Amino acid sequence: MSEPKLSLRDVRVRRGRAEMVNVPHLDVLEGEVLVIIGPNGAGKTILLETLALLQRPAQGRVLFEGQPVDGRQLALRRRMAVVFQDPLLLRRSVADNVAMGLRLRGAPWSARREKAAHWMRRFGIDHLARRSAVTISGGEAQRANLARAFALDPEVLLLDEPFSALDQPTREELLDDLSDALRDTGVATVFVTHDRAEALRLGDRVAVMMGGSIRQVGTAAEVFAAPVDEEVAAFVGVENIVRGRLKSLADGLATIDVGGAAVQAMAPGLDSGSEVLVCLRPEDVVLEPARLDSHTTSARNHLRGTVRRITMIGGQVRVVLDCGFTLVALITKQSLEEMGLAVGDEVVASFKATAVHVIPRGT
Repeated sequence: MSEPKLSLRDVRVRRGRAEMVNVPHLDVLEGEVLVIIGPNGAGKTILLETLALLQRPAQGRVLFEGQPVDGRQLALRRRMAVVFQDPLLLRRSVADNVAMGLRLRGAPWSARREKAAHWMRRFGIDHLARRSAVTISGGEAQRANLARAFALDPEVLLLDEPFSALDQPTREELLDDLSDALRDTGVATVFVTHDRAEALRLGDRVAVMMGGSIRQVGTAAEVFAAPVDEEVAAFVGVENIVRGRLKSLADGLATIDVGGAAVQAMAPGLDSGSEVLVCLRPEDVVLEPARLDSHTTSARNHLRGTVRRITMIGGQVRVVLDCGFTLVALITKQSLEEMGLAVGDEVVASFKATAVHVIPRGT
């Protein structure tokens, strides 16, 4: 595993008497992209400002390469770059804005020109070099903002929801370009967002923040497939979260009573009779008409249900079922048309035991 580039130890940040952040332990590893996700008001921006040495904690320590930052804040900030949601461009040319950080750090003119030109080209705005920054679009301004940050050759890059004000097509293009730049430079990065898709797209690891605390840290696959509790599960898009009771357990395969239906899941380490939460992502549910004589999937779970609601969501379809409990499936428009599904139809919902995540109640 890589060594930590930036770390927090027992950090608490307060505003007045209110505690905004309480993080006992957090590492940003050398060369990784750590995405911090959470709802609005979770404390993500304050956490990023603390990591960027722009906010002093009331308690605890910030470490840079394992050493306390005390007394070195200004020198260490020069080894970092911060990108905010607002590009904060000056009323000068785009090229001047991209080179501004280098100018403030005393870089010679030739180096400023060379690096600014390189990163404007990388982010597709070299044709705007002589344009006034006040005349360009929001997406172009954020590209200039990113180019300015990368031109500094930072050892740590911190980004605070840089794409939240942009339209979806612009955001998608910028995510591609940012992903390429992060891969090529290998800079240790903290990316703050409330958007789950951005977290999945960029993150080597994901930290879920709620109420000022880090609730879970892990790879994107770990966090999104195996959330630690009900709140985290709901935030990361596990729409099916239902209560159940473990009936039996054999070789790690549990049979759980959920609303009178028997659901099988991989749940080693639990005792019979345990109260649990059964979590299942809607995209892991496969639907088939109940009239079919046999199932076309090898999944262990096959539950009969009635369609209660059908809703179009972009290119997908959200189907709400009554299976003795409410179960949500996410299918394609093509699947909907092929099955000819309508409200009131009987279906079989199938899903694998490995797709079910079980959380002991009270966790």
